[in-house]
Amino acid sequence: MFEFRMPDIGEGVIEGEVVRWKVKEGEAIALDQPMVEVMTDKATVEIPSPRAGKIAKIMYLEGQICPVGKTLVTIEEAGGAAVKVNGGARPAAHAPVLAVAAVAAAAAAPAVAAGGKVTAAPATRHLARELGVDISTVVGTGAGGRVTPEDVRAAASGTRPASTSTSTSTSTSTSTSTSTSTSTSTRPAYAPVSIAPGGLEERVPFRGLRKKIAENMARSKFTATHYTYVEEIDVTELVTLRERARARAEERGVKLSYLPFIVRAVVAGLKKFPVVNSSLDEAKGELVLKKYYHVGIGAATPGGLVVTTVRDADKRSIFDLAGEITRLAGAAKDGRASRDELTGSTFTITSLGTLGGVLATPIINFPEVAILGVHKIAERAMVRDHEICIRSMMNLSISLDHRVVDGFEGAQFLAAVKEYLEDPTLMFMEMI
Repeated sequence: MFEFRMPDIGEGVIEGEVVRWKVKEGEAIALDQPMVEVMTDKATVEIPSPRAGKIAKIMYLEGQICPVGKTLVTIEEAGGAAVKVNGGARPAAHAPVLAVAAVAAAAAAPAVAAGGKVTAAPATRHLARELGVDISTVVGTGAGGRVTPEDVRAAASGTRPASTSTSTSTSTSTSTSTSTSTSTSTRPAYAPVSIAPGGLEERVPFRGLRKKIAENMARSKFTATHYTYVEEIDVTELVTLRERARARAEERGVKLSYLPFIVRAVVAGLKKFPVVNSSLDEAKGELVLKKYYHVGIGAATPGGLVVTTVRDADKRSIFDLAGEITRLAGAAKDGRASRDELTGSTFTITSLGTLGGVLATPIINFPEVAILGVHKIAERAMVRDHEICIRSMMNLSISLDHRVVDGFEGAQFLAAVKEYLEDPTLMFMEMI
């Protein structure tokens, strides 16, 4: 019986969630036949079978977490050869792991503290230090008593107490040291919410990409201090320019939307206000001002919203941007996007196109410090030169991390983007 252990499928990855088994117990399987999809905090991977034979026992079901090095499945080898893997987290060299999609990390894999008393992810431990919570006193509600980020935040706010009464004072690892006093009581931690049946219902497992999105959104919302600023943009000239350029784009096989122009305007604005193209390195207490411009574009997929990354957006033409945005969106929807194409963005744009609505408060794609919401273009009656006229108007809403970007800077940045979109010739001048 061959014991296939969860392989080490990426730097720093020490566990994976089983998303979907492609085989069942008792089924025959060929060498290199796709066997299981596993989601880590870095990527979704499809693992092929390292042996030909029959699936004897599936050790971790869909939705369960399998640590690296633990037996994931046992295979009765063809020919009855007795083989047992007694150690090592990696699979045989001829059993490749193929990355098919990547998602933003919500938290790293679990780690056990000295003495084996606390089980928590490194990101959870970092969050506890940042919030001034002694993690050894927190009651974990995760599997096996694992302390989750929600446990730490609840302990910090007093809504979910730690296991004992305690008061701590610590310096957070941000750019300014802050003394935080955290008081807790002896009330037991609350259990995960359970929804009682209330009629005709359908229950769908909450796991895989949808769960990762939920974790990442919660991490962003409870870490970055969000605020949203909105501007009204007169894009009448941009509409005219785009209409003129569409025919030329079609000659090149490119579908030209408004997004490439918005990306170009955003990049020009980021160069004027570099703090908006930054990230806060909390561990080192440093603000990282990025001199490269990798623009994330929200893309809807069957599994949920992911962010594709247009790398070096400042070096691309409008037509090049249009082609790349379309290519990445297609790859994401088909599950073909690589990890490199779904990570590494420095600023994100999210748009619902014609369904863009009037206003939104988008959640920052952490650890970035800003995200731009693009809303629909519609003709409105406006006043220009004391006369009522019809103009093509659009709203832009930007959410920013107030720990890094003050309101005045955020308003200045969006004002710059507004200027470029209202007079598109300016953004092309910036390229000279």
